[in-house]
Amino acid sequence: MPKMKTRKAMKARFKVTGKGKLKRTRPGRRHILTKKSSKRKRSLGKSRLVDEGQVKMIKMMIGA
Repeated sequence: MPKMKTRKAMKARFKVTGKGKLKRTRPGRRHILTKKSSKRKRSLGKSRLVDEGQVKMIKMMIGA
């Protein structure tokens, strides 16, 4: 059976931390920023961890 190919789009969106958790950026920071508060824009700039229910699927896609 051939090797699984990495999903390049997923590889660009997710990073694996040192302990094996997945880090992601938050959506909503690209455009239409004038109506969003400064506090909201700051919080959108911070990264978050992926929910436990999706970790297995994403790791399979990025080949981690």
